[in-house]
Amino acid sequence: MTSVTRSRRQVRLSRKLGLPLTPKAVKHFEKRPYPPGEHGRARRRTESDYAVRLREKQRLRAQYALREKQLLKVYENSRKQPGLTGEVMVEDLETRLDSLVLRAGFGRTILQARQIVTHRHILVDGKIVDRPSFRVKEGQTIQVKPKSQATTPFQVAAAGAHRDVLPNLPGYLDVQLEKLSATLTRRPKRSEVPVTCDVQMVVEYYAR
Repeated sequence: MTSVTRSRRQVRLSRKLGLPLTPKAVKHFEKRPYPPGEHGRARRRTESDYAVRLREKQRLRAQYALREKQLLKVYENSRKQPGLTGEVMVEDLETRLDSLVLRAGFGRTILQARQIVTHRHILVDGKIVDRPSFRVKEGQTIQVKPKSQATTPFQVAAAGAHRDVLPNLPGYLDVQLEKLSATLTRRPKRSEVPVTCDVQMVVEYYAR
């Protein structure tokens, strides 16, 4: 799949879900903030409870770019943990390596952050980790490896070029952008995570 095709799909998905998933989708979304298709402008009929819950689940999936099987596994694990299942889900997803690479500003989108990880550009406590789903623990430091730091994309990131399109830096990350380094200082809290989703609806979708 080409980058142009991928970008178009993200824009279309953004309009379908009612939230911009990438910086490029923001402009398209502002111009046409309604679902794609010939009936996109039409006023929405009253949605069923199932449709509302399904959309919230799809929103969560899209923002982390996960497959259905992956998100279901996160739900199953989260409901066994203490605390509200929906909040635990988001807090767990936020400790994924690709999520933190994005939040730190090393990449511009979640898909770019995932590519950065799979292409072996990221160290966790000094060791290369190429699994986007790797869970970073409190106190661990992620960093772009020295050899990669010299390349243009990471020089651009180190200069803060992505910060203008990303949410404010969350309190659970201590970032030294010029060094392309970030430390997870504590477990994320749902209220701090810049994700648009009614997590209770997601839980109700899976619990049906």
